[in-house]
Amino acid sequence: MKNYILILFSLAFTQSSFAQISKIDSSKYPKISIFTTQQDHDNMKATLGIKNLRSGPSGNESAPNHANYDEILANPCPQLPDILTLNNGKKVTTPEMWNSQRKPELMEEFEKNVYGRIPKNVPKVTWTVKIIDKEFVNRTPVVAKELVGHVDNSDYPLINVDIKMVLVVPTNVKGPVPVLIMLGRPVLPAPAQPSSEDLESLNTTFKEMMIKSNPEMKAIFDKYPAYQPITKLPAPNFFAPPKPEEELTPQERLLVAGWGYVTIDPSSIQADNGAGLTRGIIGLVNKGQPRKPEDWGSLRAWAWGAARGLDYLETDPLVDAKKVGIEGVSRYGKAALVTLAFEPRFSLGLIASSGKGGTTLHRRTFGEAVESLTGGGEYHWMAGNYLKYGTEESTFGKKTGCDMVVDSHELIALCAPRLTFISYGIPENGDSKWLDQKGSYMATIAAGSVFKLVGVKDLGVTNDYITEKMPPMLTDMLDGHLAWRQHEGGHTDAPNFKSFIPWASKNLGYQK
Repeated sequence: MKNYILILFSLAFTQSSFAQISKIDSSKYPKISIFTTQQDHDNMKATLGIKNLRSGPSGNESAPNHANYDEILANPCPQLPDILTLNNGKKVTTPEMWNSQRKPELMEEFEKNVYGRIPKNVPKVTWTVKIIDKEFVNRTPVVAKELVGHVDNSDYPLINVDIKMVLVVPTNVKGPVPVLIMLGRPVLPAPAQPSSEDLESLNTTFKEMMIKSNPEMKAIFDKYPAYQPITKLPAPNFFAPPKPEEELTPQERLLVAGWGYVTIDPSSIQADNGAGLTRGIIGLVNKGQPRKPEDWGSLRAWAWGAARGLDYLETDPLVDAKKVGIEGVSRYGKAALVTLAFEPRFSLGLIASSGKGGTTLHRRTFGEAVESLTGGGEYHWMAGNYLKYGTEESTFGKKTGCDMVVDSHELIALCAPRLTFISYGIPENGDSKWLDQKGSYMATIAAGSVFKLVGVKDLGVTNDYITEKMPPMLTDMLDGHLAWRQHEGGHTDAPNFKSFIPWASKNLGYQK
């Protein structure tokens, strides 16, 4: 019965969407280029003059082309680009030089050759609150808001982009509260249930609607006269023992600590595949045409979407918009780091298990390689120009990660002096060696020199990324605005929330 309800709503939505699209005279607009991922990848290779890309290594250690896990071979070019030297060779010695000279140089290079540029003509987003609901999450009373951010597509109505987002804020604390934006699937956590009287009206109306749609349903309802197709979800049991602290979800931990959280859907901003690059926000701005080499990839598009979510939070009186963070795991960890680096309004970030394209050094050849990103399956995360670094044969010759003039330590440095928490798990529990935890630690160590320069603490060790050894699991390196912690779990950041929240609250000066 519940599936039948979903089908009815789905059909109504589909018919409405079709009716809207059918009103558009598509002949007035450029036709959308419908590419497969392979076709889009081939098109970018041809645009760049690339004849042959190297294949990425296999994650299967028994495969002939398995990834390297030998530290002796992991650093073909161990000397990183000097984070505090300008392109003209002059040393950066003051925060003013960093902010006015070196930072713009690094951002330009990352935009041009790594993550791509956000176009100047990106349409505006209009946010609509679809639902406001008073709920309980575990034992915490909350206000939950379901929001949709519609991107103005009046210049190209063939592509529609509606950003999906849910905001959840505790109501048992004095607001406004800090909020963590989490990249993932947004759902209302615990929708409020109708009263018994309202539920009876719903069931009566629903039965009448079903019988009208299909008269054969009457015989079924007559056969089971007491059956009610719509039932309540279990209500919170406030007399039950409290949920054990170790079983709390990250969202529950945030709410207990007096924080709110947002979940924003990256796929509603930009698809996580190459075939989708002519649609989503990237396709909308390009009017359905393929990317140019410097155009943004999905990571930068997701970061743009998170910033639009922050636009809304700045208007919500329940939220302290000066204390908004960004969080993500794996590919969303990469996007969270890109967001924090390029959007100065975010005050903190929890960057988890992000690997290559995130906190791990590009020039390292340990586990995931540059070629893993350029070879096809994940190239859409990056700018088209990033393909150059996986090139074996082309009009411009051969290039590797060692040819990059920037690396991930400089991306982390762009986050300074804001709170930046680098999180990983352990390979034994599922946070694969493929992610190169050591390569991320090296980058974090090297980035620390900028945090110190601008007047905040880093990890509290030297910035010698060659000699500093990664500490044992569960070692807290949380005394500065740059933090590192490797938890005992797998490919998640959930175990680190018990450390992240008090660290963030302390440094933000927030008390529940």
